[in-house]
Amino acid sequence: MRYLARGYAYKEIARELSIGIKTVETHASAVLRKLQLSSRGELTRWAQDRRLL
Repeated sequence: MRYLARGYAYKEIARELSIGIKTVETHASAVLRKLQLSSRGELTRWAQDRRLL
């Protein structure tokens, strides 16, 4: 979630975590859905408001 909120590309996140890009996309989608957010920008704002970044 932090990588997403910081604006990392899916490819960069996959490389950092040694997982596939499709896995990153799946998890990113699940995070946004569970937090009821519609964009990565909203996720960034949500994380900043909670001092997670």
